[in-house]
Amino acid sequence: MLKRNIYFDFGYLITLAATFGAVMTLGAIVAPVIFTSDAYTVGMMLDHYNMGIIMSEIFRRFSYVVYFCVAYIAVYEAVMYKSGERDRIVFLSAFVAIFTGLLFSAVYVPRILAMQAAGVEATRSDTFANLHFASELDFKILAAALLVLFVRRLMLLRRA
Repeated sequence: MLKRNIYFDFGYLITLAATFGAVMTLGAIVAPVIFTSDAYTVGMMLDHYNMGIIMSEIFRRFSYVVYFCVAYIAVYEAVMYKSGERDRIVFLSAFVAIFTGLLFSAVYVPRILAMQAAGVEATRSDTFANLHFASELDFKILAAALLVLFVRRLMLLRRA
């Protein structure tokens, strides 16, 4: 067996944990605060459309973190697979994390931004509501996949 690089493993686990933490923070803390900002601001009212613009910009910037994480997952898991470390749970959760990460960053965020650029009326359509619901579901699946991948990789590293 090849000599393990502890920094590669540690960096991978930190990347998974940090991305999972960011997903949870954005979904459970940032979004609810932004969409109820009228409860926290004095003398300033934002309408739902402008709250969405702020949240979309946060997600647009976060997409770069997701792209990095997806690339790291792909490289790390390919190296582990090639070195003979194969695990069904890791393979499935890595696939789901890569797929949902790319779907979120390359499909949902750009489409939501494009619909917001089209104006307020576009964001009130059924198409936008469905797209938004699908992106929220995708984000939750991404969080679950990252958590499963992190825990399983940690378990496998303890055995090594």
